Amino acid sequence: MRNFKVKMAYRGTAYHGFQRQNNAYTVQQAVEEALSSLLGENVTIYGCSRTDTGVHAREFYFNFYTENTITCRGIVFGANSRLGDDIALLSCEEAPEDFHARYLCRGKEYEYIVHNSEYKNPFYIDTAYRSWYPIDAEMLDAEAKDFIGEHDFKSFCSADCTKENTVRTIYDCGVRREGELVIFTVSGSGFLYNMVRIMVGTLLHINEGKLPRGAIKDLLTKRDRTLAGRTVPPQGLYLNKVYYDEDIDKIDNADVKRKESMGK
Repeated sequence: MRNFKVKMAYRGTAYHGFQRQNNAYTVQQAVEEALSSLLGENVTIYGCSRTDTGVHAREFYFNFYTENTITCRGIVFGANSRLGDDIALLSCEEAPEDFHARYLCRGKEYEYIVHNSEYKNPFYIDTAYRSWYPIDAEMLDAEAKDFIGEHDFKSFCSADCTKENTVRTIYDCGVRREGELVIFTVSGSGFLYNMVRIMVGTLLHINEGKLPRGAIKDLLTKRDRTLAGRTVPPQGLYLNKVYYDEDIDKIDNADVKRKESMGK
């Protein structure tokens, strides 16, 4: 049995998230159907994450098993010819039999994009969240640093979250402006249900004066979801990077650069 590690990207607008569902069309179903058609066998893929409805991915990994003798190039080009334009396999490599895209993942990076303008832009309708309220990206970048480190993120996960352990480690968190776009970036060991969208919503509440500056430390301590900011919509969220053992030095280097920039 051969095990393949595949990297793909997708625009999540037309899908009810990644994970297969009985009553909705998902990314997993689309990819499994394409690979099953290509290989002439029933294929199950194992994804690195469970993105929600409308969420996008610039880098997403999955693995699958097959007895087929097809090459990696054949998998990429053959599957892409069977997929819609909103999903693309980017690379493929044969992996050890025990490789699992989810269980061996060491961390992820997400981006959330806000189109900060009074006027709508048709090119951002499904790919960014529009907020007309002027955003002070420099101020929010300083506020976002309070998320960094190991904390209990009970205040920053959905009430539907079923995880008993809500402690997570954030490697880096920042906010920058690129023209009309304000981009929130966060990397960490793992994330709870709606965690990134609530973190962004909380920062936006601080920007709008609905929460005081410095509120994040207090919210982390109180572990009360009702005190944090809103859950922003899914269309601005992107799974940006996925880290495995061979990528761990990238996380460490990012942490070193962060500490140097803070004078530590």
